[in-house]
Amino acid sequence: MASRVRGCSCLVTLVLFLLSSMASLQEAVAAGECGKTPISTAAASLSPCLSAAGNAKAKVPPACCTKVGALITTAPKCLCAVLLSPLAKQAGINLGIAITIPKRCNIKKRPVGKKCGRYTLP
Repeated sequence: MASRVRGCSCLVTLVLFLLSSMASLQEAVAAGECGKTPISTAAASLSPCLSAAGNAKAKVPPACCTKVGALITTAPKCLCAVLLSPLAKQAGINLGIAITIPKRCNIKKRPVGKKCGRYTLP
């Protein structure tokens, strides 16, 4: 019985290690699109956009427009990386709506026509 408990404990440890390794790897890959900023930090910086990312008719908060504008200026691919990340899915972000935020913010230098997943920036 003790060997079975030890075996189960080792399996749990292995699974936890693999999950944390996958999360770290995901951070490293996505950080390439966001410069040295981890994807989770870039996503957190866009938290003022949550209501606008789920409702096409919601007014986009000025804080969201500021954050999105800064992100497009410094790391344009990062916005798409954040929107396509598992974090966005977990937050309930609707990519088809979220992709319209730069236009709804009237950001002049947005990457119009660039693809983000199956969507194109308007």
